[in-house]
Amino acid sequence: MARSWERMVQRNTQQVNKQRKKQGKETIYASKSASAAKDSDIFKGRNIVFPLVLLLLGIMFWVVGSVDEAQGSGILANWLGVVLYFLLAALLFFRRPYLKVERARVSTIKYNRERWLQASEIEKIIVSRSMVSLKYKGKRKQWVFSRFLNRYNTAAMGERLTEFAKANNIEVVYE
Repeated sequence: MARSWERMVQRNTQQVNKQRKKQGKETIYASKSASAAKDSDIFKGRNIVFPLVLLLLGIMFWVVGSVDEAQGSGILANWLGVVLYFLLAALLFFRRPYLKVERARVSTIKYNRERWLQASEIEKIIVSRSMVSLKYKGKRKQWVFSRFLNRYNTAAMGERLTEFAKANNIEVVYE
């Protein structure tokens, strides 16, 4: 299907959904967006360790700054640094890391960008009780999703990645 045709179908679907919503009827879905939503599973975690370290650093600088404040030097810079440490800790805590498993690829946020890994690029999947890791083909790098660091549900993640591995002929190692 041509892209212009797909856009026209999406526009018409949105208009029909608005009308159906006003009439109190159930909405219909565009085929591409509905199938994409059903084919992917998202496992969200919670980043706790690094924000806690940043919070402790902010408290440490606050204490050191309050001692230094008696001498009267660098008051504004100290408070600005402490506030920025607290804001960075809050940002990292509320921005939840995730693993999105689709039909032929997986994606996650690494270094403040969304990264994708195609099924053909994965050498093996290592599943243990407290972590799941995906090893690249031909590279030493791997993605590690830990229950301790990021509070992932590694049991459910391991089951879904096992299904993903069977569908894409990827080796699965249980530890």
